[in-house]
Amino acid sequence: MNRRNFIRISSLGTLITGSGIAASCVNKNADSEGEDYADIVVVGGTPAGIMAAIAAARMGSKVILTEYHSHLGGMTTSGLGKSDIENKEAIAGLFKEFTEKVLQYYTEKYGDNSKEVLLCKEGYYYEPSVAELVFNQMIAEEKNIKVLFNYQIEEAELEAGKISKLRFKDRSSGADKSLKAEVFVDATYEGDVFALAGAAFRLGREGKEEFDEAHAGQIFFDFNEKAFLEGGSGKGDDRLPAYTYRLCMTDDPENSYVLSEPPHGYDRNNYLEYFNDLKDGRLSAPKVFKEGHGYYSDHFDTMVRVFSFTEIPNRKYDVNINPRPLGFPFVGENYSYPESDWAARERIFQKHRELTLGLIYFVQNDPEIPEAHRNLAMKYHLPKDEFTDNEHFPWQLYIREARRLKGMYTLTENDVTLREDAQRTTVFEDTIITGEFPIDSFPVSKVPSKDNKVLEGYIGMYEISPYQIPYRILVPEKVLGLIVPVAASTTHVAYSTVRMEPLWMGIGQVAGIAAHLSREMQVEIKDVPVLQLQNILIENRQILTYFKDLDRADKAFDAVQFWGTKGFFDSYSARPQEDLSTEDYKLWLSIFKELTDTTGIISETNLKTTGHTVKITAINEIIQTLNMADEAGLKPDSWLYEKRDTNSFVLRGEASMALYQLYRKAKLNVNQNA
Repeated sequence: MNRRNFIRISSLGTLITGSGIAASCVNKNADSEGEDYADIVVVGGTPAGIMAAIAAARMGSKVILTEYHSHLGGMTTSGLGKSDIENKEAIAGLFKEFTEKVLQYYTEKYGDNSKEVLLCKEGYYYEPSVAELVFNQMIAEEKNIKVLFNYQIEEAELEAGKISKLRFKDRSSGADKSLKAEVFVDATYEGDVFALAGAAFRLGREGKEEFDEAHAGQIFFDFNEKAFLEGGSGKGDDRLPAYTYRLCMTDDPENSYVLSEPPHGYDRNNYLEYFNDLKDGRLSAPKVFKEGHGYYSDHFDTMVRVFSFTEIPNRKYDVNINPRPLGFPFVGENYSYPESDWAARERIFQKHRELTLGLIYFVQNDPEIPEAHRNLAMKYHLPKDEFTDNEHFPWQLYIREARRLKGMYTLTENDVTLREDAQRTTVFEDTIITGEFPIDSFPVSKVPSKDNKVLEGYIGMYEISPYQIPYRILVPEKVLGLIVPVAASTTHVAYSTVRMEPLWMGIGQVAGIAAHLSREMQVEIKDVPVLQLQNILIENRQILTYFKDLDRADKAFDAVQFWGTKGFFDSYSARPQEDLSTEDYKLWLSIFKELTDTTGIISETNLKTTGHTVKITAINEIIQTLNMADEAGLKPDSWLYEKRDTNSFVLRGEASMALYQLYRKAKLNVNQNA
């Protein structure tokens, strides 16, 4: 088991003034003096920010949620019409609630057996407007949340190292507004709050030697063969994966907004390299076809393949810009973005918008493109009924990576991949959620590999096993009163798997609960009792530990995923219905005793076993011993799948339940920072 304890940090008193950074709706709630207060302030109406606000509000905290734009939902409501998740059993919680509400919307509007319900894939695929509707409904149901749109963060004020106030500019009125709170949540894609507060952060790529990561630094990677190519130095730099806009398009002529003339800033020279991609086969079919990855055979070997299409309801498509061709024009346009002021960021937004609209126009109209390709491209247009206040174009730039916090732990590639002979990824005692998406970084440089297969820095869908994420990556090293669910503490490589909206929704839920516990218990974010946090997360359907053989309906589900964070299981097989071996029983009991400080109460005489297996009587003796010590009152047989003779062998799931119930109900002297 990988056992890591929290690090204690000292306070730092300072006042941090920012250079200004970017927002959109009218704040009708701030008082006349331009200052407002909440228990918790969440900055960033991203999916993570929304879930943080909801989680905290449901626990009773008064929450203010601020957003730079005039819409909530970040990428999920701005063109990213499918949930980037490979294993639906790995992420649940509030994200699952979101998908259930999406499914409910399509079912109620179109009927159980409708094409729209089929295309929404159980709520995991959706139109941007539907995602926004669902988010708005979820927020509206919470009386403890107030939303402030068009709020542009400008400054953070600290007292004794703890954030006490944030200053914003109301972009609608131009007025300065200040927000005070006991706890702040930085749910921005950019990490703006922690940067303004003076927290340490990373920007760019680590070198391969810094954390001994195989895919770190400058790299050429064959996305088809999943193999390294010649030329990668492994050196770190300050470059970032390319940003793009994620598009929603339609093939419905009645709902099509057609680009009838070149968009502002159009320059066909930006796209001429695509002709070489077409000629050299880089717009051909992928080696492996996977549903939902934007593959349509009609598009292969045509200029339309510069995009990747995935069908969503109502004759619409989630459209990504294919990062595999060498002509991909977006690389480098974002390098200065994270540290730019708001005016410069707006110029970067505009440049990416122009490049994106220009690419659509080029593929549909350029006379050098074969007519058949142009005719195919002319089937798809921006929908008239999406983004109606922004000329049918998404309002949120796809910021795949910006600043990354330097937290109390740094998650690396080695934590999210299987190492050597290990049968599961790193086990963290302070795990708060499971991640599962492949490592997936967009190109970082316009330099092609020597064989012209790929642009430098692109690591396309490198599959990994489900992994645990520790609470510590959300906690700044020194700045107090702040938790960071989005721009969390990871390396560049690890961030390229963490950076998915379903996972961020789950981490946002963690942030909201932790923020509430921090203020309710009057402890710092770093001192929130993780064991209590984990129990609340389990009660709220969060997945802490993924097992391939554990059914949600299993009575031991909660207990097994909890103990999965403590080292009970060394693989992805929990085997809850199998007999517990003597070897595992001794391991589990030693972990339990350490966690609950019962070493002096539970002795070796309690380890009564028969050969290689354990009988129910052995567990009963532990229960009786601890009941005498603490009067826990564990109900007889409540931890068994079914009542039977006490000389029967105990099953792994049953032992997990018994120890979990003892841990929870005995209320022993638990080391809350384990």
